[in-house]
Amino acid sequence: MPARTLACQACCEGFFCPHGLTCMIPCPLGSYCPLATLNRDTGICEPYSYQLPPGQPSHTCGGANIWSDVRSSSEVFCSAGSYCPTNTEENPCSSGNYCPTGSTAEKRCFKLTSCNPNTASQNIHAYGAMLIAALATLLLIIYNCSDQIITVRERRLARSREAAAKVVKEKIQARARWKSAKEAAKKHAVELQGQFSRKFSRKRNITVSDKVTVLNEEYTDTDGNPYPLNEQSTSLVSNKSQSASEVEEIGSSPLMTMINEIEEQTFDSSESFSLEIKERNLKTKKAKGKDIHTHSQIFKYAYAQLEREKAQQQQNNNLTFSGVISMATNTDYKKRPVIEIGFKDLTVTLKGKRKHLLRSVNGKIMPGRITSVMGPSGAGKTTLLSALAGKTVGCTISGSILINGKSEPIRSYRKIVGFVPQDDIVHGNLTVEENLWFSARCRLSADLQKQDKVLIVERVIDFLGLQSVRGSLVGTVEKRGISGGQRKRVNVGLELVMEPSLLFLDEPTSGLDSSSSQLLLRALRREALEGVNICMVVHQPSYTLFNMFDDLILLAKGGLVVYHGPVKKVENYFAGHGIEVPERVNPPDYFIDILEGLVKPSTSSNVNYKELPVLWILHNGYSVPPEMQQSAAALASSPVELNIDTQAIFDHVTEENSFAGEMWLDMKTNVERQRDIILHNFMRTKDLSNRRTPNVLLQYKYFIGRLGKQRLREAKMQAIDYLILLVAGACLGSLTKVRDESFGAPGYTHTIIAVSLLCKIAALRTFALDKLQYWRESASGISSIAHFVAKDTIDQFNTVIKPAVYLSMFYFFCNPRSSFADNYVVLLCLVYCVTGMGYTFAIFLAPGPSQLCSVLVPVVLTLIASRTDGGKFLKILADLCYPKWALEAFVIANAERYYGVWLITRCGALMNWGYSLHDWSLCLCILLLIGLGSRIIAFVGMLSFQRK
Repeated sequence: MPARTLACQACCEGFFCPHGLTCMIPCPLGSYCPLATLNRDTGICEPYSYQLPPGQPSHTCGGANIWSDVRSSSEVFCSAGSYCPTNTEENPCSSGNYCPTGSTAEKRCFKLTSCNPNTASQNIHAYGAMLIAALATLLLIIYNCSDQIITVRERRLARSREAAAKVVKEKIQARARWKSAKEAAKKHAVELQGQFSRKFSRKRNITVSDKVTVLNEEYTDTDGNPYPLNEQSTSLVSNKSQSASEVEEIGSSPLMTMINEIEEQTFDSSESFSLEIKERNLKTKKAKGKDIHTHSQIFKYAYAQLEREKAQQQQNNNLTFSGVISMATNTDYKKRPVIEIGFKDLTVTLKGKRKHLLRSVNGKIMPGRITSVMGPSGAGKTTLLSALAGKTVGCTISGSILINGKSEPIRSYRKIVGFVPQDDIVHGNLTVEENLWFSARCRLSADLQKQDKVLIVERVIDFLGLQSVRGSLVGTVEKRGISGGQRKRVNVGLELVMEPSLLFLDEPTSGLDSSSSQLLLRALRREALEGVNICMVVHQPSYTLFNMFDDLILLAKGGLVVYHGPVKKVENYFAGHGIEVPERVNPPDYFIDILEGLVKPSTSSNVNYKELPVLWILHNGYSVPPEMQQSAAALASSPVELNIDTQAIFDHVTEENSFAGEMWLDMKTNVERQRDIILHNFMRTKDLSNRRTPNVLLQYKYFIGRLGKQRLREAKMQAIDYLILLVAGACLGSLTKVRDESFGAPGYTHTIIAVSLLCKIAALRTFALDKLQYWRESASGISSIAHFVAKDTIDQFNTVIKPAVYLSMFYFFCNPRSSFADNYVVLLCLVYCVTGMGYTFAIFLAPGPSQLCSVLVPVVLTLIASRTDGGKFLKILADLCYPKWALEAFVIANAERYYGVWLITRCGALMNWGYSLHDWSLCLCILLLIGLGSRIIAFVGMLSFQRK
């Protein structure tokens, strides 16, 4: 044993000597290890906590005896408010500086902060206030300037549009005046010619500039001058032809030549756009000498074409027989691709319950005609439309549906097929024009030029009578917008702007008054003139509206057809069965009342309303369903060949099941329905529409523009989110101080819970509020990828801003040692992660459960991730929780700022939590991967899980 054990010496100043060691160890940086002084009252060597051994008078107090973590022994740590340049010197912190525990030098306080002498931290609340002011100013500038830019742009477009409409109207009025003057001059010239003819009996040569044409023959003299018409030549034609010839002859006089020249100079040479548009199609029009590229030129073109179409429509209303033939043989008039749908023995059966929604429906809907589907409630009107449009899920469809005579899926034509749902599914926070324009941009052909798209949108707005509300917000349940009838017309306009070849409408006139319904039907009639096949469900139309349809499909309860044919023949058909419509009674109402059983046919008719479907089947010679064979045999005047399908009869029989059997049947039906939805959404068919719509990148651009406007109009809601984050940061920052012993772990734990909860709830609004709009748009062929990525891109603005908003309070209240940038990066990754999880909750769950999960999941996962006394299973479970990685990143960023005397404390704490200083980047990557994975799951769910 060394000799020193017999004569122990005190540990030197600046060193510590643990019990049992025979050597001195220098104290680390940031420590203060002076010689101890014996307190004779307590026997303790102060400032340390060791005592001299009893019975050893040769022992004296020396240096420190131990260096451990701050919780076990804090005597060697340089005290807060002081700094220790060496381990034997301790100096008080001067004014303008701060010195946290274990400091080796003074740290200069930032400007605008207050640092009193002997202070351990600087008061940086002023920087928090400055950051809040800067963020508020930035957000105000972004929202106000963006909103101002949009408002100014829309105002300029409105002025250009109004100016173009005014110019076109003035040109029309001027042309009308010139035509009146020209006709008056012609009439006056005819009168003068008559006077001259009566005064002079001989023929005279009249020098004219044009040739006279009579019965397609030209008469000229030897000098090339035309002869005037004489009485003998005019007698060969009728009086009407004679009058026209005289007008034509007088129109070739020098007076009329001068008038025509002035007219041409006035309306052709001075304007780039002529109202005499000879082509009736929508080919690209070029102005004389320059392209159409400015807003003014585009609107002039659109309104000129609209006025031309109105004049042509008025002219068509007054057509003679020859005019009708001319219009019918006009090849320049635009026709859309033709879609004809035929269906034979169409039967739709609900899976599981084996209930027939439609039964043996036969018929055809033709292009260029408007077909109305009527019937009592529960007759299967909407089911018929859904079956023809390929939107039926959870049902078994038998029979055949032919597209243009071929067995092809209707999804192959979905780019040129429009479907107007019964509910008014439109974006309430967009204006009427913005709703229509988005649909037009995404669904019209990408090859169509801008002026033609403007023409289409302006035509729809004009024909639907939406000019007065085109700049008004549609409105929502909470915020009043346009009227219900106008909203219904916008719902229809979303499909009209894409120029469909086949258009389905589910009760488009419900909720509309008579005038609005007629306005809508006139707009649909114009679409039918271009070859559009229109089929619509109508509920109790007026007599005037009823006569505006071409064909009628009348259904009885059970999905059976009672009549399918021209509207003009329906009364005669029912009259043949003894069902006469009384006077002053609306025929469709009377027929529906009969099918409901509310009204009985006249006594002269021996037909029961339940027998009407059988009579229609026998009338057309269709195959009789097995369950109707007996009724058909009783009603038929001649023997009916009964081809009974025993399997169909067996399927029609309803079997009694036990409770467990019904539960199993319902579960099986739900699984099959969900499988149909998934197959329907992921099924790819060959595109036969011959229309190249904008690609994903272009649609992404259109979505970004639309979502930007929607977010700007939700600025108040965003401001509330930021305000709540500010309050949460202030409360947690002031209540949960960052203590050196724990490296701020408790405060960061509360931060993770608060930020996760608030950001998840805010993320629910991204996809929960417009599910119906998405389902409608995706069914029409608009890209789901563009929809999802655009929403996520817009939300990245909040991902960037919200961490700064929260830290502007939390960081400057609790003042941790880690830098603001490190905390911001970690919080940025955390917000990105929890936003993706919020998307998943919003898509997979209903609004109520999604909000509950957004509150409970962060709390539960954070409690699991912060446990350190669990077993192996709990550790594996914690590794699957995102709060574990966020908390580790926060703690590592803070622990890296502790050195010297803090090394033992830091090492022990990190080992206890299972953290490593080298895993900071790994934690951030895992948070980003969780956020990305959540978005992928949410996108797949958005494609797979839709309403039943």
